[in-house]
Order: sequence, then structure tokens, then C-alpha cells
Amino acid sequence: MINTGKLAGWAARLVLPGLVLLLAPELVEAQDAIDSGDTAWMLTSTALVLLMTTGLAFFYGGLVPSKNVLNTMMMSFVAFGVAGVLWAVAGYSIAFGGDGQYFGDLSMALLSGVGTEANGTIPHILFMGFQGTFAIITAALISGAVVGRMKFGGYIAFIAIWGLVVYAPVVHWVWSGGWLAGMGALDFAGGTVVHVNAGAAALAAAIVLKPRQDYGVRAMLPHNVPFVLLGA
Repeated sequence: MINTGKLAGWAARLVLPGLVLLLAPELVEAQDAIDSGDTAWMLTSTALVLLMTTGLAFFYGGLVPSKNVLNTMMMSFVAFGVAGVLWAVAGYSIAFGGDGQYFGDLSMALLSGVGTEANGTIPHILFMGFQGTFAIITAALISGAVVGRMKFGGYIAFIAIWGLVVYAPVVHWVWSGGWLAGMGALDFAGGTVVHVNAGAAALAAAIVLKPRQDYGVRAMLPHNVPFVLLGA
């Protein structure tokens, strides 16, 4: 008699691998399909991170003396234009392009090849925009250390250069498979890429620029405590 159990087992061994090979493209396509729920959540998250930058403007603006409030708040808002545009021009490509250990490449400069195609389960352009919000707020975070130390034009030049030369490569190191990621570094909320990165830049800027002009001469009291609470 024919052992149907063994026959079924051999059939499974022969047929299933073939089916997997035949269905592999469909499986990959299904894996990369855009999910409406994930997309909606990422759109919401992108908006929330953008609001963090406006909150930071109020937070810093309330902490400084009244003579610095306009300059301080504009340092946060100008990051939208400077860091945001440069992220789209070249920063995103340096951060997420290529597979180098230290730097990306310019294959996606000017958002070349970045459109509505799937990147995981969300549109690629949405992923780029979400990451761009972190580039914006990281640049804005540095402004708290240079208030009263750096002119507004100098700050714009600084965050433009720093965003491409420092921030984007660090993103590549941690979030795009660079050397730190290869060592097992994990950063789920920007502790390294955003806060350590901005903190190191702020410390370096404060050391180079020396103390504020009024330091030790008069008390630097907060300009508006409600602004601080609103931003916090």
C-alpha cells in the first residue's frame, strides 16, 4: 500500500519551495505595501514634531531677557526654512543614501527618487518629511546656547553648515546602518542623533563664543514665565 503520509510529506518538500519562489515578488510587494493606518499616524507624528519647534521658540523666548526675545524666537522659526530646505536639497541623501559607514551619498539629492513609493509601510516622501522635522528641531535646540553670543546671520550660516557636515552624517551613523548602528547602537527617540548631537554643538559654540556681554554685570531674568510654561 502507498503510504499517503510520506507521499504528502515529499510533495510538500518539493512543492512548497517552488511556491515560495513563485510568490516571492508578491510577498515582497505585500511587505512594502503602504498601510493607511501607519501613514495617518506618521502624518500626525510629523505635525507633532513640527509643533515641538514652535514650542521651543516660546520656551527659549520666555527664558531670555526682553531685549533678546524676538531674536531668540526667530532663531527657532528660521530653522524651518534653513534646516528644512537643506534637508530636502542634500541632507536627507547624506543621511539615508548609500551604504557607507560614515556618510551617505548624493543619490537622493534634491529628492531624486523620493516620491509616493513605499518605504516600509509609509510613502517615501512622508518618511523624508518626518526625518526632516528632527533636522529642524535639532538645529533650533542649539540656539539656546548662542543667545546673546551670536548674531542672527551668523546663526543661520552656522546651522546651514552644521546641518550638512555634522547632523546628517550622525543620522547616517545611527539610523541608516552606519558604524554606530553596526556596533549595536539603538536610538528610538533621538537621544543620540538629536539631543547629544545638539548638546555637543551647543557646548562647543558656547566655549568658542565666550560668555554673554551682560554675564556677571546684571541679572538675566526670564522675560516671560507663561511663555516658558507654554513651550514646555
